[in-house]
Amino acid sequence: MPARGGAVEFSGKVALVTGAANGIGAGVARRLAAGGASVVVADVDDERGRAVADEVGGVFAHCDVRDPRHSEEAVALAAARFGGLDIAVLNAGIATGFGLGDDFDPERYRAVMGINLDGVVYGVHAALPELRKRGGRIVATASMAGLMAMPMDPLYGANKAAVVGLVRGLGPVLAADGVTVNAVCPSFADTAIIADVKSALESAGMPVMSVDDVVDAFVSVLRDGKAGECWFVQAGRPSAPFTFPNPPGPRTATGDRVRLDHDPIAGKES
Repeated sequence: MPARGGAVEFSGKVALVTGAANGIGAGVARRLAAGGASVVVADVDDERGRAVADEVGGVFAHCDVRDPRHSEEAVALAAARFGGLDIAVLNAGIATGFGLGDDFDPERYRAVMGINLDGVVYGVHAALPELRKRGGRIVATASMAGLMAMPMDPLYGANKAAVVGLVRGLGPVLAADGVTVNAVCPSFADTAIIADVKSALESAGMPVMSVDDVVDAFVSVLRDGKAGECWFVQAGRPSAPFTFPNPPGPRTATGDRVRLDHDPIAGKES
């Protein structure tokens, strides 16, 4: 079965997808499996997660991405059942739903940051040993909220901007190990995360994309993504890497820009 929106062959590949019980994660799991991949479906929703795993002929891993051990166990399951890991899609995420005023909830804040940011950090850390063995790809789900101001939910924008910064910084570092890391940054898509505001968005004229539209972008990134790129996904235009404006940045005495594509401190003795 060919992949919608792109002829990508995943035959023989092993993929881990977090947040894969529904929405974008489930769509990515289905698309990868349709292209021939063996898929580990990871989620906290055991019932729906197992259903998706059964549907795609994969295996389910109960995975709360806030706990690094869960990500490690999901990667270990991929290696044990399918012989390794080629693709890690770190997609688990939740909406924030509060601000920094009287509605601020510290406990909810830690949960949101734990899923949306820590889950990516722990997922990368857990997947790297297997990905380095055969070269592979990491794709994190960020958001347009990580590329532009998000006044309606600044905390969500903060954790997604952190994912974007992480991916950009890791890009050249992991490329040296044969691992490509990217982010996909969708605008509003028809998933549970916008259920409470979908009608308001549509009434305001904001287009809401289908899950398939977003999954198409994941396929494009897995095919064409270069180290550290963060691809925007918006209705009515092709997905592509976002071109970040150059900040002033450090320069040498001769005026040349200083490039930090590696850690200049790593390996030096104190």
